[in-house]
This record gives sequence, structure tokens and C-alpha cells, in this order.
Amino acid sequence: MTSALLLALAGLVLQEPSTDGPPPVFGVRHASQEAMAPGYTLFAPLHSGTTWLIDAGGRAVHSWQREEGPGNSVYLTDEGHLLRAEKLKEGSRMTAGGEGGRLVELTWDGEVVWEYELCNDDQRLHHDFEPLPNGNLLAIAWTWQSRRAAALAGRDPETVGAEGFWPDSVLELKPVGADGVEVVWEWHAFDHLVQDLTEERAGYGAVGDHPRRINVNIGTAAARQPETEEQRKERQALEERLRALGYGGAAPPDDDPDAGRRRGQADWMHSNAISYDPELDLIALSLRNFSEVWVIDHSTTTEQARGSEGGRQGVGGDLVWRWGNPEQHHHGRAEERQLFGQHDVRWTRHEGRPALTIFNNGEGRPEARYSSVLLLEFPVGEDGVVPAPVDGRFLPERPARVWTAAERESLYSGHISGVQHLPHGGFLVCDGEGGRFLEVTADGEVVWEFVSPVGRTDEEGGPAGEAPPPRGPRPDGPPPGGGPPGRGGRGGRGGGPRNANAIFRGSRLSPEHPGLAGRTLTPRPLPVEVSLPGRPPAPGRPPR
Repeated sequence: MTSALLLALAGLVLQEPSTDGPPPVFGVRHASQEAMAPGYTLFAPLHSGTTWLIDAGGRAVHSWQREEGPGNSVYLTDEGHLLRAEKLKEGSRMTAGGEGGRLVELTWDGEVVWEYELCNDDQRLHHDFEPLPNGNLLAIAWTWQSRRAAALAGRDPETVGAEGFWPDSVLELKPVGADGVEVVWEWHAFDHLVQDLTEERAGYGAVGDHPRRINVNIGTAAARQPETEEQRKERQALEERLRALGYGGAAPPDDDPDAGRRRGQADWMHSNAISYDPELDLIALSLRNFSEVWVIDHSTTTEQARGSEGGRQGVGGDLVWRWGNPEQHHHGRAEERQLFGQHDVRWTRHEGRPALTIFNNGEGRPEARYSSVLLLEFPVGEDGVVPAPVDGRFLPERPARVWTAAERESLYSGHISGVQHLPHGGFLVCDGEGGRFLEVTADGEVVWEFVSPVGRTDEEGGPAGEAPPPRGPRPDGPPPGGGPPGRGGRGGRGGGPRNANAIFRGSRLSPEHPGLAGRTLTPRPLPVEVSLPGRPPAPGRPPR
């Protein structure tokens, strides 16, 4: 059955954009409906309280309205309920990019049936969570440690300020009642450290002898060379752009411009994605600050997860697998690094075998600034056990597939963004900074491009954004937009506060998704909330 027929059966016939003039600034800018994967795209704009479900024509078929912005992921359950992470504005001393604090479950009609807050001075939810088949949720949380605790664990104390030290934890939450949870399993990175700085401190040993453990001094001069003056200026400029997006935490004091670095070191790992594979009972995590993806064993008990023995993989809560930046565990050189500030690791299957997809943002990539999509074949035996590293090295040596834009530097999103492996073998790519989705086939052809018009308006505070200008020939040329912050990707002036339509990531839902069964999906135009160059700011939000 063709994609066009499936769309027609759903009452949604996609019209090809007109070829008489330039493509529209917003909405669907390019579509080849015969090659597309059918379904609907779910996303939560980074600067909005509304979560949208859109069809292939870029029209809204449903939405959920909340006051708070996302923090940052959303999922549709088989019951048609929306699970949403939300960003709380206060309640914790831990404030940085991707901050959350609340999980909420809404019915199809927007009624709250469950909500839970974890946003205090000791722990705070952030970035992502994952619904499990048993109805529980896996969630990422910062867990605060004092300067003294970090130093006793072997962290260079000069790199820990008043903000403390926030290694990440994974919590399995069982919803209880209307606003409670039972924590039924947990894993803490702080339990799995190694360090070669101070012999008298915990975890002392040669980092290279312990590839399954985490060097507590990653990100410091004790683990790498100090910044040059040029690198420091580039980092501070990036921090300023992220704060302008509302994504980088509080601004440093005027009299201490490098305080942002210490806060960035407090948010040590910056885990931005979590994904669960029920067949393997394994959890994948994306660590942006380390430019690594890790896998840990969920089959352990909480007690085993504190140590290095037990579970199906036999290593307790130590890392089952890691990939992307072998220099972090002293088994590779800088030029062997393959991940650069990546986002959105997800389990999938490739040729019937377990695999992982990753949006490789490209921040700090030495040869050029561009983003790419990776598909990795996951090294696991028929018994479900991941082989030990050989000489400290974890397989595979290279991704099975890599996709970039035809003109690779035309797609660059330095932060946020994501990718989903689609049933036809291609990908749904989220250019987060550009507020844009691209669907590409298994052969790498761009068959759908959508630019979101929704996000922040002047009435909601802060400058309204501008849409990325059309770039490249249409319909078969390279996708437009998505250039690097500060150099040309947005009409030559960079991203920053003009990313009013920024998107953390999105997901394509099949027309057969159980949560859509029996639902009335009536297409309607999306409101245009993002200002255009040379035009007045967008008006206030119309009723949903």
C-alpha cells in the first residue's frame, strides 16, 4: 500500500508545494509523498507550552496546551495520553541547559491525570525520560554533590565552585496516585568513578585500566589540556547564545565572566537522551559534555547497580559499553573522536540486529561545522551479552551508516536536535536550531521538509525569532538553513535569540499507533508565531 493511499485513507491528502515560485518560508517546503513514511509528527517547541501533532501537510491535527515550556521530551502512550516533561522556573539550585523538574500525563483532551515534581536542591529532572512497557518511566536527574564530596571522589577541587557538582542519575519511577511515585530502581554515575589525580582519594587507579568506569576529572585540565584564549572566547560566545535561547541557565556575574564555565562543569555530564531496549534490558544514554554514548544494564538490582558485579551483563552498574570519544577513557587520541556534542540516542533495529541512531551535532568537529546522522550496529552476542572491550576498545570501529546533507555544511545545529529511524529505513531528522524537520529515505534523498512557525512571540518575553531564509535549489537540491551559530546559517548572522521556533526533537507516529485509534484528527493551519524579517512581530496566540 503506497504512502499516498494511506494518507488518503486517513483523510489527509498531501498536496505538493507549488513549483511556480519559491518554497514557503514556513510549513511544508518540499514533499515527495510517494517516498514518505506515513504518519504524524509529534513535537514540543522549545519556547512554548503547546505540544503539537501535525500531518504530512504540516497542519495541526491535535494539540495539548500547558503553561510551562517543555523540559524537554514528549511521548504519546498507547492510551492516547501525552507524557510530557516540563521546565519549572524555580525550586532548585541546579539550573542549566535542558532543565526540567516535572513530569505530567494528560488525556487526549488535556486533562491532567498524573503529575510528579522532582526539583529541589538535591535532585532535579532534566532533558529526557523514557516510558517503559510495564508503565513505569526511566528519567534522567542531576544529583547534587558538595565540593567536599567531589574532592573526596578525586575530582580536582579547583574545578568545583559554590554550585557544587551534579553527576547524573537514572531513576525508574512507578507512578502512584495522582502526584506520586515509587522509585523502584536507580543508577548513579557517582558510584562508578575512577581517577588518577590523587592517590589518597577514592577510586584511584590508571584510567586506561578501567574503561568501564568514568574518569571523574573529565572536562578538567587534569584530564585534558587547558583552554587557549581563543577557545575560551569561543566557549563564552556559545554560552551567551544558549542563554539567549533560554537554554543555558543563569548568566554569570558581570565581575566573573568565567563563572559560566564552572557552572558548566557542575553540570558535568549533561545527559540529554535516554532510550530503553526491552529485549536486551539495556539503557542507552547520550552524554553531550563527554561526546560519548553509554549503555548500562537495567537487569541489575539497585544494590547491584551501585557496584561492579551482577546483572545479565555481569558488570553491575559499570558501563556495559561506551562509544564516540575514546580519549575520555585513555584508549584513543583526539583525532579518533567520532561524536561531537551529540543528541538523541535511540535504540532501533538494522537488518534485524540491535542498533543505535544518533544525531551528531558537530560542535567542535575539527574539519568543518556540520551535523550528521549516525546508525551504529550494537555489538551484542546471540546470548544478549555485550563482549568486553579488547585492549580498552569498544566496537564498532565505525558507524554502519552516516547521513549528511548533500552540501554538508548546509545542515548544522550546534545543540538540541534529533533523529528517528523510520520503517522505510530512512530517518526523520530534527534540525533543532532551525525549527525544522527533514525526512530522508534509506538512499539519503530528502523527501519532506517542514519548517515550524510556532514557538516564542514578543508577548511571551524576549525577542521574537526570524525564520531561516530559503537556501539551495528546490525540490531536489540540498536542504536549506541550519548553519552554525555566528557564521552564516541564518542569513549570515547566526542563530542565538532568533531561534524562536527551536525544537528539542520530534517523533513520527504511525497511522496505526494505538493511541490514535478512534481519534478525530481534523487538520487545521498552524498559527504563525515567529516574526519574519521586515515584518511586525507576530500577534498574540490565537485560541487553540
